[in-house]
Amino acid sequence: MVQDPRKFLMELFEVAVAAADPRETLVRHLPPVPKGRAVVIGAGKAAASMAKAVEDNWRGPLEGLVITRYEHGLPLERIKVVEAGHPVPDAEGARAADDILGLLEGLTEDDLVLCLISGGGSSLLAKPGEGITLEEKKAVTKALLASGANITEMNTLRKHLSAIKGGRLAVAAYPAKVVTLMISDVPGDDPAVIASGPTVPDMTTSADARAVLEKYGIDIPPSIDTFLNSPASETPEPDHPAFAKAQSIMIATPQESLQAAAALAASKGITPVILGDSIEGEARDVAAVMAAIVRQVKFHDQPAAKPCVLISGGETTVTVKSESGDTGRGGRNCEFLLALAHHLNGLDGVYALACDTDGIDGTEDNAGAIITPDTLERASKAGLSAKNYLARHDSYSLFDGLGDLIKTGPTRTNVNDFRAILIL
Repeated sequence: MVQDPRKFLMELFEVAVAAADPRETLVRHLPPVPKGRAVVIGAGKAAASMAKAVEDNWRGPLEGLVITRYEHGLPLERIKVVEAGHPVPDAEGARAADDILGLLEGLTEDDLVLCLISGGGSSLLAKPGEGITLEEKKAVTKALLASGANITEMNTLRKHLSAIKGGRLAVAAYPAKVVTLMISDVPGDDPAVIASGPTVPDMTTSADARAVLEKYGIDIPPSIDTFLNSPASETPEPDHPAFAKAQSIMIATPQESLQAAAALAASKGITPVILGDSIEGEARDVAAVMAAIVRQVKFHDQPAAKPCVLISGGETTVTVKSESGDTGRGGRNCEFLLALAHHLNGLDGVYALACDTDGIDGTEDNAGAIITPDTLERASKAGLSAKNYLARHDSYSLFDGLGDLIKTGPTRTNVNDFRAILIL
């Protein structure tokens, strides 16, 4: 029996994050040193740690530039690291994207472009299409983040508003060989979705991008409307010769992290049940389903007998809306947990953790939080109405008041959300 449920859940999270650490996973996938130049480029929350793993293990001349989120950088000697805005792009990201394109000018067939891609790269690699200003792209990004659109829908639009994503980066590097090392943060591990697939063929169209805008009722300025109706918004055709010289390698995935956590649980005598590595949907709706599975285990020992832990990954969404117009602080993991606590209503012997493996839940300073059987009781005694906090998307404030936030700082990797529900 687990003596300390909080410690146990944290250990599962830590081993899940460690399984996606580029320092451990990247080295065995490095390509041979080329005859010509070796140019490292990249973008994402793991960009700096991936670049460091390359720099520490590369046996030849090396140059390059990668973009990562603010406070996610590392000091490197041969690869420049630029910090920029995420999840909303900014001028630093736009300038760095131009610099990356500059590095790719004049490459030959003897040269190698090593592209390091991880979650967050789509916002960080910010170069709007012709005629679109950065401010206009930022406004659309903010509207998408609040709309409840999933990551595939968001990146479909991002690719068709960009001058660098959706395979365009591979075309810019041609005729050099491009090897992309990727850490997946998307359901299904689709290379075309991770960071909006800057080096892989894109099967979506501008019509698909417009459909996303229509689905969520997002208003756009005339410049974006004009661009989306122009040939320039279409991504390169999959038969472009650049893609014949491009290779994509997945060095870490959500499933591998879930399996690492499951192995640790099993070693401690707790039966692991992996529910899925690509769970999507509104955070509070996913919580309702998870609560039903918890009850099935608790009262019927199905699909596993107690003690067990339900482990899952993926990326939930939060559609921000409030009847009063007052919205608070919170990320999708905290919202999931608060909704789960509401549905469980103090069910004995159930503890849960939900965290983003990058260490940042949404835009806050926490990775996520933890709930216990007495979460609602403690909140009530502290004068915190869980129902009201949930209604205005202010889960961060409630868990902060209870001392149940989990703060890890940037992990410099990202395989999406990690959820673990312990049932004793």
